[in-house]
Amino acid sequence: MRLAALRLRVADPAAVARFYAQHFGMTARPEGAQWRVGYAGRDSDLILMPGGGGFSADRGQRYWKIGITVPDLDRAVDQLRRDGLEVSVPHQFRDIGYLCHLSDPAGFPVELLQWTFQDSPPAPQQSGGPFSAARIGQITLRSGDISAETEIWIALGMRLLSVQEVPSHGFDLHFLAFTDETPPDPDLWSVANRGWLWQRPYTTLEFQHVPGAEFAAVPDLRGIEIDGLRAPQKDAAGTALIPTR
Repeated sequence: MRLAALRLRVADPAAVARFYAQHFGMTARPEGAQWRVGYAGRDSDLILMPGGGGFSADRGQRYWKIGITVPDLDRAVDQLRRDGLEVSVPHQFRDIGYLCHLSDPAGFPVELLQWTFQDSPPAPQQSGGPFSAARIGQITLRSGDISAETEIWIALGMRLLSVQEVPSHGFDLHFLAFTDETPPDPDLWSVANRGWLWQRPYTTLEFQHVPGAEFAAVPDLRGIEIDGLRAPQKDAAGTALIPTR
């Protein structure tokens, strides 16, 4: 099984598709009224569906972001700023990763995350630009009940790969994926697993867990497509899980 696509509803699918193609090196193609954008490989695509336009990012929402993982964050940010985009200052966020943020034209948050920590050498530069080896590394949701979330996803065949505590911000992070791989350190809380995690060729499902919190549904989140899923179902918060066609 595989996380195949994240479905988001936007006002102008073609314009948002052009944004991801032009600035992040994704391939964009129309599928009827919607557009599919993504990288070649095992990671997820984005399916941009018509009918949205009212989204405004809020920390109280179920949906948070996608994460795009890159070998050299500073090089990627330099390119985006030359393109005229507003990008936050890259920084090493605790012992999690070297990252920054921006938003797409529909207002959906995008996180850029380097394969290595800031004080480690970045991966060798890739020919073809800073996004030539990029991938959609994470789809991030928020949850107040991580046990209910992981029970459903593990039953579908996912494996928990990493747990990361962020006590200063009142949450912890849980990363799951459809994979047979095991992290290098069997202790899933280990910092040693994080650089390994950011370099996976597939998309992980990330939960920002705030114990006991309740998060508002995001109508423009239209579901997650899963290769190998036999029938439609829903996750613990009612997000549609959709078999690929």
